[in-house]
Amino acid sequence: MEEITSIKGRGAQFNPVNPFDPTRHLKDPLTDPEENIKTKYLEVEAKTIVNPVPSEDVGMEWSMNPYQGCEHGCIYCYARGSHQYWGYSGGLEFETNIQVKMNTAELLLRHLSKKSWDASPIVMSGNTDCYQPAEAKYKITRACLEIFRDLRHPVGIITKNSMILRDLDILKKLAKDNLVHVNVSFTTLDESLRQVMEPRTATAQKRLEVIRTLSDNGIPVRAMIAPIIPGLTDSEILPMIKAVADAGARAISHIIVRLNGVVEPIFIDWVERKYPDRAERILNRIRDCHGGELHNYISGKRMKGEGNVSEMIAQQVALGRKLYLQDREIPPYNLDLFKEYRPGQLSLF
Repeated sequence: MEEITSIKGRGAQFNPVNPFDPTRHLKDPLTDPEENIKTKYLEVEAKTIVNPVPSEDVGMEWSMNPYQGCEHGCIYCYARGSHQYWGYSGGLEFETNIQVKMNTAELLLRHLSKKSWDASPIVMSGNTDCYQPAEAKYKITRACLEIFRDLRHPVGIITKNSMILRDLDILKKLAKDNLVHVNVSFTTLDESLRQVMEPRTATAQKRLEVIRTLSDNGIPVRAMIAPIIPGLTDSEILPMIKAVADAGARAISHIIVRLNGVVEPIFIDWVERKYPDRAERILNRIRDCHGGELHNYISGKRMKGEGNVSEMIAQQVALGRKLYLQDREIPPYNLDLFKEYRPGQLSLF
């Protein structure tokens, strides 16, 4: 079967109605592409930047996001729904209307200078990638890393963009004091699949290069085999784990895709366009992991799924960890240096 006409270089192919702004008129991007698919950087001032993460199964306590929306265009991205709160669609507008939080570094410094703040790892990219294309122009992530370095404060990074290597100099200094963990998201070794599933991200080979370069420079890297899409990428689990282990990853984690909220119609539209002969099988295997639904909001189940398919995936991940990552570990963050540095850092205000 032939692929249905689609917009190259973008993940979502349309703008679902925003439930918070249902009266908006959204033009069809396939018939009016010029207006709808050009990326716009919207410079804004944020009120806060460091946010608590109450969900126990997310794996972080604090996060910060210099950018709202993400040009990477990953079709499965759970963050699409958050764009609706700002008056945009979770579809193409999520990828093309990027809010740039211009005062991010100032807010971070202010937060870390609170007398009540105790050192706790803050993860950059808890929602959208801090190394998405906008970072090449604005360098907000780099400015934040300089603050973490100067204040000796622990920081985590999640990315699938090779732009992180630009900041190798800062990362090396942070790693020397056990102040940084890098998590590289890895989804497929199939370049043809990556191009349509994550159209503006680094290739698999580039991501392996990132893992290798960071690891060679003493920077601890975890490969996030995530999200695994049953029926589409689960056959690659062991080859992916071997590849990231050979590149130097010290640990892995995995998440099974869940199509929460607005992500569901966007993903269904995408999989029917790109893989019409396999679409129903893929969707049914995702349902097998979430109690017959395409999503799950229950903490403890939503990330790893449940049922036979998710169990088989977990077994493959465990086997890959046993075969390729034995005796490797991520060192704990150093939380003491920030406490020692606090008297001096308050003078920065």
